[in-house]
Amino acid sequence: MARYNGPKTKISRIFGEPILGNGKWLGKNSNPPGMHGEKRKRKTLGEYALQLREKQKAKYTYGVLEKQFRKTFEEANRRKGITGENLIKLLEARLDNTVFRMGIAPSRPAARQLVSHKHIEVNGEVVNIPSYQLKAGDIITLKESSKERSSITSVIRPKNPKFGWIDFNETEVKGTFITYPERENVPENIKEQLIVELYSK
Repeated sequence: MARYNGPKTKISRIFGEPILGNGKWLGKNSNPPGMHGEKRKRKTLGEYALQLREKQKAKYTYGVLEKQFRKTFEEANRRKGITGENLIKLLEARLDNTVFRMGIAPSRPAARQLVSHKHIEVNGEVVNIPSYQLKAGDIITLKESSKERSSITSVIRPKNPKFGWIDFNETEVKGTFITYPERENVPENIKEQLIVELYSK
């Protein structure tokens, strides 16, 4: 799922919302995907199906495979506080997600590629692990040699939404991960408590 290369609109239609950030066609066609999607009504899902669906939504959103997602959940469960909120905080603190939040990449898959191809530095050192967990005070920058590549700099979002847990300097293409975000400040429409209930069975 971390390397899903299929049509993004199909995933959006499955969940009825722009999971992968591409909701352009959702307004025109919000029916479930498939040949008979238009005729097929969305079923009322049972408890387990809702929980599973929410987990799949989170995995698609952050581009995480099952094994890694489970490890993240287990870490969230070990930490003090509410497990579901800890899970979202850990997912948000991933390096690829933070690169996306800063606006250096137009999407999470693009951010993952930037990290994997060694274009991103953390505290002055190149890090090529997309799942790298950032800590408060970590400084994320685009590598100096990468700043000269128009294929990278041309996709940096000029009007990037501001997030309170990230301080980003657009001129220097440099950001600081200030702290873990509070759940109410994370815009993703994920019901993390359902995921907790699923893994608690």
